[in-house]
Amino acid sequence: MAVDLAGRLELPVPVVVAPMAGGPSTPALVTAAGAAGGLGFLAAGYRDAGQVREQVAQVRALTARPFGVNVFVPGSAAVDRVALDAYAARLAPVAERLGVKPGEPRWDDDDYAAKLDLLVAEPVPLVSFTFGCPAQVDVERLHRAGSLVAVTVTSPAEAVSAAEAGADAVCVQGAEPGAHRGSFHDDPAEPPGAGALPLFDLIPQVRATVPLPLLAAGGLMTGADIAAVLAAGASLAQLGTASVHRAHRPRPGQRLLPGVHRRGAGRLPARAPPDPATAHRGRRAGRRRGAAPVGRRGLAAHPPAPRGRADEHPRRGGGRGARAMST
Repeated sequence: MAVDLAGRLELPVPVVVAPMAGGPSTPALVTAAGAAGGLGFLAAGYRDAGQVREQVAQVRALTARPFGVNVFVPGSAAVDRVALDAYAARLAPVAERLGVKPGEPRWDDDDYAAKLDLLVAEPVPLVSFTFGCPAQVDVERLHRAGSLVAVTVTSPAEAVSAAEAGADAVCVQGAEPGAHRGSFHDDPAEPPGAGALPLFDLIPQVRATVPLPLLAAGGLMTGADIAAVLAAGASLAQLGTASVHRAHRPRPGQRLLPGVHRRGAGRLPARAPPDPATAHRGRRAGRRRGAAPVGRRGLAAHPPAPRGRADEHPRRGGGRGARAMST
């Protein structure tokens, strides 16, 4: 039987403020999301377990509202050093112009096991995973601790893997997100963005494939966008970029986003799902992990980074934690 996400998480507003690794997802933002009726997320990516523990404690000191923690699933340590060095050489003029030095690329597991141990010992209402699917044994540990588990997916096949691992929900990420694409694997045979489905194509395909509630993510900015994904079958709408410019401590009665009402206090504005052929216009569609641009002109001036996880390419941001990740 499918989980009633909004009910279990006590959400009067069906909105999730997405986890954004690298700094934006502060305890203050998480608290503000809860105060406005939605669900806030801490981003455990690029932080060790001790730092995550501190942020969880800060949130609990600020609010009694439910919140979530997002964890990066570690990927392969394999990397094409020749391609990476060549890419670094292409970035050197950009770094010089900006007065910075590229970081040294390195791989680690992002303290994955220690974070899972922490979340089992100090459970939070919702734990989500990005860049892969957690092992079934890890999902079971989180369930025994009392947490719901969601997995970010970008295809029906990934949704099946998440369901088989025991996930309670999937976060369906379309081709439109403003941050890294949370796919399980990169295929060296495909160009960046290949196979990326627009959100309103992906939602019905995943709904037809797995009997799990959906969080919809990717390019959502307004109340009308939220209404559209709910009408398409999502249980919750997850927004990242839209929340960054919002005040972290909302005024009493302030809405989470314009046009978004608490349940029972008004209707969400109606909007038909956008035409998939045009939905990507003006959005950074199909960006894969590690392919975030350097500055506003970076994407146009340089080809995509070598394939690999976002945390394997610190050359772009001067070190781990320098990029935002919205799932």
